[in-house]
Amino acid sequence: MNTRSLCFASLLLLLPLGAFAGSATIKVDIDRTIDAVDPRIYGMFMEPIGFNRPELKFNTLYGPLYDPKSPLADKNGFRTDMLEAARELQLTQMRWPGGNFVAGYDWRDGIGPKDKRPKRLDLAWGVIEPNQVGTDEWIELNKLIGTENVICINMGTGTLDDARYWVEYCNAPVGTYWADKRAENGHPEPYAIKYWGLGNEVDGESWIMGYKNAEDYVKFAREAAKVMSHSSLGTKLEFIANGPANYKDNLNWVEWTWTVVKGLYGIADYVSLHRYWDPSDDYYVLMGQRGIDLEERIEIVAGQIKAVHTIEKKKPMYIAVDEWAPPFRKGHLATLALAQYFNAFIRHADTVKMANYTLLTSILGRDPKTDATYKSPLFYTFKLFSTRARGTALSPTVTCDTFRTSDHYAKIPFLDVSAVYDEKAKQVVINVVNRHKDEPIATDIRSITGNFAPTASVSLVASADISDAPYTYEARDSYAPKVEQIATQGVSLRYSFPAHSFTQIVVGVTR
Repeated sequence: MNTRSLCFASLLLLLPLGAFAGSATIKVDIDRTIDAVDPRIYGMFMEPIGFNRPELKFNTLYGPLYDPKSPLADKNGFRTDMLEAARELQLTQMRWPGGNFVAGYDWRDGIGPKDKRPKRLDLAWGVIEPNQVGTDEWIELNKLIGTENVICINMGTGTLDDARYWVEYCNAPVGTYWADKRAENGHPEPYAIKYWGLGNEVDGESWIMGYKNAEDYVKFAREAAKVMSHSSLGTKLEFIANGPANYKDNLNWVEWTWTVVKGLYGIADYVSLHRYWDPSDDYYVLMGQRGIDLEERIEIVAGQIKAVHTIEKKKPMYIAVDEWAPPFRKGHLATLALAQYFNAFIRHADTVKMANYTLLTSILGRDPKTDATYKSPLFYTFKLFSTRARGTALSPTVTCDTFRTSDHYAKIPFLDVSAVYDEKAKQVVINVVNRHKDEPIATDIRSITGNFAPTASVSLVASADISDAPYTYEARDSYAPKVEQIATQGVSLRYSFPAHSFTQIVVGVTR
């Protein structure tokens, strides 16, 4: 073997099997539909997570979001930069107050005059909770942003009375004890909160307070839903049951979710699925295998729901991915992971009807020296989806090369694709992540049902840096997507997706 051949063979050993990009085809058929993309997948999650270590003293809520002393604070104490960013994303709903925090939270500590609210030890994070943002403040925040509330109850240390009184405080007309308390606090009209989470990560035996096995959780959740429904006068409640969050014990999470789906079918409207993007130093594991893992878990839970529905024939149950986030401190690769999350939600639009990004205060980057905020590629990519990928999810046919990271993950496509048709605008939104680390992928995009408009708008989020380097305030002006117009050719258009990039193509379609 000559030196050149030896070098080439050595290169092969460094690449995952099949890691050659080649060319690709994406066929878009506006009649090949999945379901409507539920706008509630563009939601946020917020929890007051506190850190009180010598090297890190920080709270995700107090300071970044609520800071009455900040020159950016509005009259309610909320930072206007965060409010404006949330409005720009056109968010639809926000989940609060937890998260692990809620398993030790007494909602009554967070109402009434702020100077009389007790300071409590937050048992989840080991810090002092000042209770300055409680129910009334949170609901006001949602009004300012234009989002619906999703309130998660305490099913750790909490009781049935805690749950029903919270609903009474929020939803009952004046004339009951807790409704009158709400009026005393300046809010005589019921809030009419519709969405309620039946606890958080109750399956997390090693970390959650008040852990329950699946059978005990179902018993408690059934009774909680009952008393909460009876306490909500004039507002029909929708409940989110605890699905999987603890994946540490092989397939026990499948058994947990099966028990919950069977036991709460017809009572809960959604079952939650929490999935954070596990870190990896292997590029192709991080960018490929993790995405397939997410999708497999969605499909398993969707299959369980479908199996029960064929027997029970009750009201449908859907999936709420009400905690998710890309890998922490991974820079550009975190942005590509975020895009793959949304692609997965869109491809499962028939079952994933709600999702909540962790956390609201993570949507903006923050300069640690000055506390100034900026829009990172994470923000811009989220916005491309939340403001444009609305309509009907399509099932495009994608032909491209694949790669392998293990026997189980043997054919991972280099192109991760979703598509949405906007009937009113008569346009298709095509979202593509090129997972290839090094090579662009030349792609023929074809319309099966009509001609493309003469030009298509292309928004590209790309970076030469795929290290763990975080985004920075100094580079903020370079983070906006690169936008260009490209010509189409009747039923086709050609585009080369750059290596390790996210691209969104918006193009009209006429039959």
